[in-house]
Amino acid sequence: MLNRFAPLVPLALVTLLFGCASHPQQVVEQPKPQVQNQAKFVAAQSASVYEEELATEKELGAFSGNKPYQLPVLADSILERGMSLIGTRYRFGGTSEAGFDCSGFIGYLFREEAGMNLPRSTREMINVDAPLVARNNLKPGDLLFFSTAGRGRVSHAGIYLGDNQFIHSSSRRSGGVRVDNLGDSYWSKTFIEAKRALAMAPTTVTASK
Repeated sequence: MLNRFAPLVPLALVTLLFGCASHPQQVVEQPKPQVQNQAKFVAAQSASVYEEELATEKELGAFSGNKPYQLPVLADSILERGMSLIGTRYRFGGTSEAGFDCSGFIGYLFREEAGMNLPRSTREMINVDAPLVARNNLKPGDLLFFSTAGRGRVSHAGIYLGDNQFIHSSSRRSGGVRVDNLGDSYWSKTFIEAKRALAMAPTTVTASK
């Protein structure tokens, strides 16, 4: 029986080979750049920039928890000392209890109570490498900067007390060291920004009592 089908075997092989050779070759397409993934990448980059702009708020929440010192303790010491100096006369260039100008007053308190040496002038002080603080997120001890001379340039500074109050060495005419309300039209209009300078305090600081 095998001999009867033997002549058909070569024919079958030829047919099979012809069938394989004539079968359309499958073209393997190279993967195309995925537009959707590129869009996601661009969106991720934009989100990253936006997150950097908002990083301050996240940093602020971590400062008191990630460092050995506690910001409220330092702030309390600074502000308690500041309140004891209310009525101290204003003196241009003053950095001692004999008389303060606005930046001299801040520098004195931060040096004495937090072991920090802040820049001498408000123009330098506003540029310290400390986190910016939104006005609705102010905490006691934050530095407030104002443009009292116009043109948007910083010319005055104070320290936030809480409850919309701040302490500063104002001027000769207004009685030197005093407390004012940030919500008053004058201060609200001239306010520029706030910074949490206490975030730069050395970790070994022990607040004075």
